[in-house]
Formats: sequence, C-alpha cells, structure tokens
Amino acid sequence: MADPIVLHPSDTVAILPTRAAAGADPLGLGTPLPRSVAGGHKIARVAMPQGADITKFGQIIGTATAPIAAGDHVHSHNCAFSGHDTNYQIGADLAAAQAAVPTLAPRTFMGFQRPNGQVGTRNYIALCATVNCSATVIRRAAFELENEGALDAFPNVDGVTAFAHGTGCGMASSGRGFEMLDRVLWGHATHPNVGAAVFVGLGCEVMQVARMQQNAGADGGERFHFLTIQDTGGTRATIDAIKAKVLELLPLANQSTRTPCPASALKLALQCGGSDGYSGLTANPALGFASDLLVGLGGTVVLSETPEIFGAEQLLLRRAADPAQAQRLIDCITWWEEYTTMNGGSMDNNPSPGNKQGGLTTILEKSLGAVAKAGSTPLTAFYDYAEQITQPGFVFMDTPGYDPVSATGQIAGGAQVLCFTTGRGSAFGSKPAPTIKLATNDALFAAMPDDMDINCGDILSQGISITQKGADILDKVLAVASGETTKSEALGLGDNEFVPWQVGAVM
Repeated sequence: MADPIVLHPSDTVAILPTRAAAGADPLGLGTPLPRSVAGGHKIARVAMPQGADITKFGQIIGTATAPIAAGDHVHSHNCAFSGHDTNYQIGADLAAAQAAVPTLAPRTFMGFQRPNGQVGTRNYIALCATVNCSATVIRRAAFELENEGALDAFPNVDGVTAFAHGTGCGMASSGRGFEMLDRVLWGHATHPNVGAAVFVGLGCEVMQVARMQQNAGADGGERFHFLTIQDTGGTRATIDAIKAKVLELLPLANQSTRTPCPASALKLALQCGGSDGYSGLTANPALGFASDLLVGLGGTVVLSETPEIFGAEQLLLRRAADPAQAQRLIDCITWWEEYTTMNGGSMDNNPSPGNKQGGLTTILEKSLGAVAKAGSTPLTAFYDYAEQITQPGFVFMDTPGYDPVSATGQIAGGAQVLCFTTGRGSAFGSKPAPTIKLATNDALFAAMPDDMDINCGDILSQGISITQKGADILDKVLAVASGETTKSEALGLGDNEFVPWQVGAVM
C-alpha cells in the first residue's frame, strides 16, 4: 500500500491513502492493526497519553480519551472534540496572503451582459413565491409550461424556475429572520442569471408582494411582475395568469445572448457536502488553488458554512485584510456557539455519521479541511446571510453548514457558479447558479459518474498535482459559466435546493 500521508511535521497522526488490512503495520512501528481500517482514516504516529492534544494540519483536532499507542487507529473511539486555538492574531499572515495572489493574463467567458452591469452565466425566468401558500401555483405553472413546450422556440432562455419555500408567514414582520427572507427573495429575482421575475403571493401573508414592489421601485419596468392568488381569483386562475405572464416575457428574455465577459465578473460559491478523510487532501485544496487563480483574475470566491470553519477560523483571521471585518467573523463564531447551546446542541454535532464513516472525527478536523477550499489569498470582507456581495477577492458569508440553506444564501448574494466538493457522494444541484461537483476520490467518481463533474481522486492515485487540478477546475468554471451543462443540470437538480434560512420564532 502507499505510504500514509503526513500533512505537517508536528502532526501526531498520519492519513491512510487506501484501506489497510488487519495485521498491516502502515507506519512500520511494529504495531500491526487488529482490524482493517478504511482509507481516509488516521493512524497515530506517536504514543499519546489520555488527555493529549491530537494534531493534524499542524492544528488541534481533538483530545485523546484513552491512551493511544503509536500505530493505533485514531477515531471516535479514542478522540473527542476539545478546545482549539482562540488566540486570534488578526492579519498576522496578511503579507503572505497578498503575495499568494497570482498575477495572470485576463481571461474571459461567454456570459449574459445585463443592462445594469451585472454578468450572468445562465438566463432564467424566475417565479418567486413570497409565502408557502403560493408555492404550489408557481411550481404548477413552471411544470405546465415545460410540459407544453413553451420554451422550445426560445433557445437563449435556460428555463422557468420556481423558487418555492415553506415560510413567509407565521413570522415576525421585522427583525433578522424577516430581513434574511427579503434578501433571499430579492437576491434571486435580481440575480445576474435571471432575465425577468414574477413574484406571487397569497395576499394576506407577512411577506407581502408589496414589499417586493417597494424593492423594485419605479425602475421595476419589464423585469419584475407581481400578483396574488386572492386578487387573481384563486389557484387555477393564478396558475393561468402566471403562465400568460411568462409567455409575454419569453420573447424579451430570449433577446439576451452570450458575449465575451471578463472572468473578473465571476463570483464563485464554495461548498462541500458528504465530506470524507480525502476532502482535505484532494478536492478542497485543489479548489483552493482554483480560488486563488480566480482571485488573481479579479474575481470573487465566497466561503460559507460557518459551523464548518469552527476550529479553523484562526487561519482565516490571520489573513484578514480589515480588522473590522475580522471582528465580524469573531462575533459570528460567538453567536453560533450561543445559538447551538440555546437549542441543546453543540458545534460538534457536525460532522455527520457519513463524515465519520469517511474518516472525519471532530468538527475541528472537518473544518481544517473545509477551509482549504478558500485557498491562500487575503480575506477581504464578511457578509451576513444573503447580503449582496460587492467586494472582490476571497470573502466569507455567514450561513449554516446545511448545504441547501448555505447555497441559497450564497446565490442570493450574487454567486453565478457554485463548486461543491464531496467524498461520500451528493445529489445536489442549484438554480439559477449551476453547481459543479468535485469527487474527492476515485471510488466515488466511478460509483456516481452521472453526478460528478470532476475527479480529484487522481491527485492521490495518479500523482496529479494540486496546481494542475486547480487549473483544470478553473477551466471547468469558465466553461460552465459559458453555458456548458453540469451533471446536476442534466439530471434536473436544483428546484428543491432553494431553502431560505429560517431564523426566529415560528408563530
């Protein structure tokens, strides 16, 4: 078998690149394994007493709950969640992060140039429900239009997509939860990948259609349209009215065509789901290198999933360009600790059972691998959930780790493409921004070929370099931004992954 991988000289564990059989001695320490251990899992490099810190990536990932002999399997049976480094040194690595921004010749993609200066990678008509009560009518209208072939004569329109959700009423009419839903709905309607939007409400809900009309102002024009079920005459009449409005909008939306656009216009959302012990070795660092390349081209990369940077936030803070933005991230971490405690949980409720089967033991370990997606460049800004992203470079948005909720916030903020790394396998897609899925290992890529766009497992199996794979990922991002269909798009995924983050009392 290949030699175990040591990520940092100070690490007390090494990672098995492939399964080790019972009786094997992967580190040659004279301590054969009593049972087989799957690839991606950890083996102790040194003996550790009970209570000792266990380190990987040069950082603490947990505490030994029992004495661990050199050569032992290290996992949930002898490693537990613990404290981590909170001696934050804001900006300590900023100079190195600035030096990590590559100088590159400009690149372009074929995108949709919007009149307001936005640049899209897709061209959708969006149906936006302001409340769960109007979810059925927009879904039914989109379904009937597709089945009737209404889009067949409009090749420049990628589809009619229904953004339906389960909230919009039974909530406070002000406060953070209301503001986040407002930002999500408006962010999707005004997204660069949306040519026109129709808002549909019931009529008596908390999140009123009038709120969206207020957002649109006098400049709503031909792009935004509004109706309610109560004023239109009921469910069937509203479905028909939505369809009629879309048929009016299709010729206008079809006038948009792809033209060369600078890569600097791209905002790339970074996601991981179904992570495993390979995630931090292959797909995540490769995506991190691609992120650095896009930043070097003047673009934006958006890291999120706040519970999945917990324990690694100090690495991001060390390359923060603005102390005020760094403090927002620190305050956000504190909020999450209080939020999980208030609800009877722990930050270590993540990782999931599947993550643990794949070799990840604690959230500290998972986070250290997850932040690799963000590369090495300066952290330039912090955004609340679904806020509009205006600062180029590497930025952070506060979201849950739950992928549909997280991606919904990133897309509402303006991300036009999403890269999603997975080791266990994920059936995820998103609209209106397409998702590119990256497999962390060869076995997954072979097992789910219809779901995975890129195999990063060959970094270990074939010796492909992180830099080469990162360059390949950037090429794929630009190709998809130019209209290439992703695997998740071909499968029709994305309608059910629109899930706004619901915060606050449900009343």
